[in-house]
Amino acid sequence: MVRVEHVLDSWKAVRQDTANAVDDFPAAEFDFRPAPDTMTFGEAARHILDASDGFTGLLLAGDDDFTTPDFREKMKSHMRKLASNGAVPELAAALRESVEQRTAALAAQPAAFWDHYITRFDGQRVTRLEMVADDQGARTDAPGRTCSVPEDEGIVPATTRRRLAKQAGK
Repeated sequence: MVRVEHVLDSWKAVRQDTANAVDDFPAAEFDFRPAPDTMTFGEAARHILDASDGFTGLLLAGDDDFTTPDFREKMKSHMRKLASNGAVPELAAALRESVEQRTAALAAQPAAFWDHYITRFDGQRVTRLEMVADDQGARTDAPGRTCSVPEDEGIVPATTRRRLAKQAGK
């Protein structure tokens, strides 16, 4: 059985890795685009912040149908406004603040919250816990790009540092 704590720990770790990657990445290279049809490093990091805030905001607000035509507009009401539109220090701080606030709010929810069924974007019915667990998997693409791009710049990615620290602690 998947435990809420485990899902939230994994969800939190990926977003913390993204904040660390933003800190590590050279500010002058923030517009780096690994391939022509991909997001820049900064766009991917901002997407993770916006998607996490929007998605969790809707869940916490009680929304249970993610197929409605106004879904994206509803998400926007839960996204953070950044004064400089995502400059490196502000974006990293916003990612950290978001993950702490959202993880705390989600962890405070009763079991019934997690057992409630919602309709995902693809029309599939899942519990809120399954949705957050699935989001963890779906979001590994953008954080994966965000956390692996520094490797191209000669920086040890945050995900690798976290894994190595965990292994050293065993």
